[in-house]
Amino acid sequence: MSADEAVRVMLDVSAVPDRPVGAGHYILQLARALDRRDDVDLVLCSRKDDRARWEVEAPGAEVRGAAPGPRPLRLAWERYRLAAVLEDMKAEVHHGPHYTMPASSPVPSVVTVHDLSFFDEPDWHERSKVVLFRRAIAHAATRAAVVVCPSATTAEALHRWCDVRAEVVVAPHGVDTDRFSPDEPFAGADAARLTRLDARFVPGRPLVVFVGTLEPRKDVPTLVRAFDDIANRHPDALLVLAGGRGWGGDAVERAVAATAVPDRIVRTGYVADDDIPALLRSAAAVAYPSLYEGFGLPALEALAVGAPLVTTSGTAMEEVAGSSALLVAPGDRASLSDALDLLLGGGDGPGVAERRVLGSEIAARHTWQSSAATHAEAYRMAVRSRRGA
Repeated sequence: MSADEAVRVMLDVSAVPDRPVGAGHYILQLARALDRRDDVDLVLCSRKDDRARWEVEAPGAEVRGAAPGPRPLRLAWERYRLAAVLEDMKAEVHHGPHYTMPASSPVPSVVTVHDLSFFDEPDWHERSKVVLFRRAIAHAATRAAVVVCPSATTAEALHRWCDVRAEVVVAPHGVDTDRFSPDEPFAGADAARLTRLDARFVPGRPLVVFVGTLEPRKDVPTLVRAFDDIANRHPDALLVLAGGRGWGGDAVERAVAATAVPDRIVRTGYVADDDIPALLRSAAAVAYPSLYEGFGLPALEALAVGAPLVTTSGTAMEEVAGSSALLVAPGDRASLSDALDLLLGGGDGPGVAERRVLGSEIAARHTWQSSAATHAEAYRMAVRSRRGA
């Protein structure tokens, strides 16, 4: 097909919750970015009761509200009924952005595989999800025209665990540098947002900030213990856990209860998207000690606002952040506490400045527009695979 010919793509957005995080945030941002491209004729397939949201988020796209709401019904619908919708909408490519695809399809499928933790670390997930997503990933690896991975780390794991017959495209996530900027929208804007979140978030108070769902892979208990180790040296500092409680969240509660400073560990619950940049900009340190990620978007968002970042080596976060972050081994409590102590104490001044510049350069390269361009090429690859050209 010619490079300037628009590909009619159906993007399945039916799995995105009302409060998107992680993969849901990726799907939302991708839909917005694809909607602005001339080389993609975008159709969004939403849940029946969710069509209005997507008509606002992607006003140039055609929205078909066809999927049922409950997840078991939605997965069965996708597997056996979505093919008829694809044919009716005259789509040329189907994009399943969350591991799954129809059992059969009249058009080639592109599938996003976010990570291989269902194979690498099955104990981090509910058993039913492990069975479901292992099968889905293996099916996509052999039956999809193209598999999209957000990092080379994920692509390597896919080849390690699966018989990969699909083309594999690495399409890193992006960051909205208009929102995730080092500068607040106007003087006092960040302070106003933060005091609404918690009255203790006052200007000048040192914050160690974690953003993400509280689930086993994030290793938040180790972060809590590392903060406890150095809390007496920084008596004004707070540890902020900004995210909803996920499966396995009891371990975080136990870790907090066991510290000497439980009153200095703030669990905000889910934080609205518009509040996260203010929280990151106000951080003395952003800690993202996750043991395993497909990409690690909160780490990139921290770099975009110029916040000092501590994250884990040997992971997708190191692939993205490189030397712009302080890197510690996964699960290494002592190294994590040392890194937090350094940043809370104002040490390593020249190093912080150099990492901030490098982080800004990395963030500038990781845009959602760039990610959408790579996805658009994956769609063209899928069409060519069907045409045999």
